[in-house]
Amino acid sequence: MVLSLENNGFKAIFYGTIRAENIIQVGDKLFNSKDHTQSGYEFVYINDLVPEDHLLRKIDKYIDFSFIREKVRPYYCMDNGRPSVDPMVLFKMIFLGYLYGIRSERQLELEVKTNIAYRWFLGLKLTDPVPDHSTISYNRHKRFQETEIFQEIFDEIVFQAIKLKMVAGRVLFTDSTHIKANANKKKFNRKIVRKTTKRYLETLDAAIEEDRRQHGKKSLKVRKQSPEENETKEIKESTTDPESGYMFRTGKPEGFFYLDHRTVDFKYNIITDVHITPGNVHDSLPYLERLDAQIEKFKFNVEAVAVDSGYLTTHICKELQDRKIFAVIGHRRFHPTKGLFSKFKFLYDKVKDEYSCPNKQILKYRTTNRDGYREYISESKICAECPLLSQCTRSKNHQKVITRHVWEDSKEWVHKNTLSKSGKMLYKKRKETIERSFADAKQLHGYRYCRFRGKKYALEQALMTATCQNMKKIANHLAKIA
Repeated sequence: MVLSLENNGFKAIFYGTIRAENIIQVGDKLFNSKDHTQSGYEFVYINDLVPEDHLLRKIDKYIDFSFIREKVRPYYCMDNGRPSVDPMVLFKMIFLGYLYGIRSERQLELEVKTNIAYRWFLGLKLTDPVPDHSTISYNRHKRFQETEIFQEIFDEIVFQAIKLKMVAGRVLFTDSTHIKANANKKKFNRKIVRKTTKRYLETLDAAIEEDRRQHGKKSLKVRKQSPEENETKEIKESTTDPESGYMFRTGKPEGFFYLDHRTVDFKYNIITDVHITPGNVHDSLPYLERLDAQIEKFKFNVEAVAVDSGYLTTHICKELQDRKIFAVIGHRRFHPTKGLFSKFKFLYDKVKDEYSCPNKQILKYRTTNRDGYREYISESKICAECPLLSQCTRSKNHQKVITRHVWEDSKEWVHKNTLSKSGKMLYKKRKETIERSFADAKQLHGYRYCRFRGKKYALEQALMTATCQNMKKIANHLAKIA
């Protein structure tokens, strides 16, 4: 159809089907209000439509994904059923979701359909069908449900960073962050559970026995069972996600959370370990186990570590000192009882194994208790006449008791490290590395909330988020120096 319009000498000829309501007049000119509609065919090269400095170009160039097919080969049947979606495409779609914080698999499918850069990254033509969102969901919940494939992919990217000399394994930073569970904090059941038994009790018992022997004390009776085995506590268990933990900490949000215990390498802030626990697990509990796992897996020669005050326990200090690892651990501010001397006012003499009070009186060793603390006591007769008694103790027998752990020397060694010039530098770098890593994950990769329910799926999200962060760092660094 050809339509000819004239107005004040202006003539326009339109080819095709045009409705009169689409014609508008501006001054002496006529316009088709639908001129912006794309209705023609064009011959284009999809590679030209993706900017040269696009992140996906860098990742595609510098990250080797060929290992994926070999990793997933055991989970596919080669001679039965219809052909499946290429696992390379499947996992690249998953990477896109975590790279750009696309939380919904349905939305991810729609984004890939309309985003040319995403299609280019997946190797799809403009007219190729995009894998359905249910394919990703099926593989996650069925094919890879009982496998370690997400952990293996994360480890492989770390190995690539090691090969590129972007991970040294000499200085490591560790911390944890909370991820809100997909659960309502008001929907829970109260449950009585046994307290977790400390794993180092046998080592502590041996240290107590040796300390008592050196002081001429009798051996304590053999511990038939740990005190925690008979101790119970009440917890809140979510009815929606029972594997999450109810977290209540000063300055933190309250509710059901998971904790991501993450370790990064000092050199380029590459994430080397990810571990998920319920939100009510203390930061220090999995630390040494995860440190050993990295050393064994990646053959790290760890020389120094830096962590915050949540990891300041005598056991961790003792283990790091025994391993000759320079440990820097933040200290909490100690608030003594109002009106009484702080413990640091009492000076310890390591040679004589005794304390002296601010009035120069001696507190002598009495015993080493079951919990691993030495007890040092003063002379009650002398203390009763001391002018500083009211600032020292409020005990009825006028006797001051100071306790010192059998591993206190290790704790003081860590404190000395933290106050040193190197220690201050490392602790300052901690917030620029591990804290930055968490901030990027939450701000750029949708890591504030769990996408799924259950510890296994929370770990999957943590691993894939960390993997994408590592890929970005590797690709951006190599592109920068190229």
